[in-house]
Order: sequence, then structure tokens, then C-alpha cells
Amino acid sequence: MSNPIHNNRKALSATEIVTQLSKLNGEQALGWRLIDGALEKTYAFKNYHETIGFVNALAFVANAENHHPDLTVSFSKCTVRFNTHDVKGISVSDFFCASKADALLT
Repeated sequence: MSNPIHNNRKALSATEIVTQLSKLNGEQALGWRLIDGALEKTYAFKNYHETIGFVNALAFVANAENHHPDLTVSFSKCTVRFNTHDVKGISVSDFFCASKADALLT
């Protein structure tokens, strides 16, 4: 069953994106940035095993939400990029899933 947050998606305005980005990062400045029309964050890990563990956990969450990020994976880093292709921009779904990615490490 689809999460209702992903229904009736629309691209957010620049102002809405800035507001949501500040809420997502909060006071901890969690590292999400707007780059080339997508939300992007690079996570650092101690080794390849931890990196792949994160990638597998994120893949599970993304599949459950039916909202899949672009991933760039190396030995000790994973860069995650969310945008909503069908609205040609960033939607609430991107922020929702970005917060779920952060929650994997808390």
C-alpha cells in the first residue's frame, strides 16, 4: 500500500524547498544540500561493510516507500540524491525519504 505522502505530488517552489531544507537539516546541520535540482547528502562510514549495510537498509526503505534515490557508492561513502522525476523537481516525498535515510543512522 502506498504511503499517502507520495500521492498527488507536485514540485515545490523555491521558497518551499528552502523552508523544508531548513526543517530537514535542523540545528544539527545534517548536510542535505540542494544540488542540480536534487536533495543531496554524502554519508561517511568507517569501511565498505558499513557503507553497504547503509545502502541495503536504504534500498529496503526506498522500496517500501516506492521512492528511489540515485546512489553513488564507494569504499567509505555513499552519496544519496532525491528528486521526483515525474514532477521534474523536488516534492514533499523527497524530504520525507531524506529524513528516513537520516533515521537509519540514529
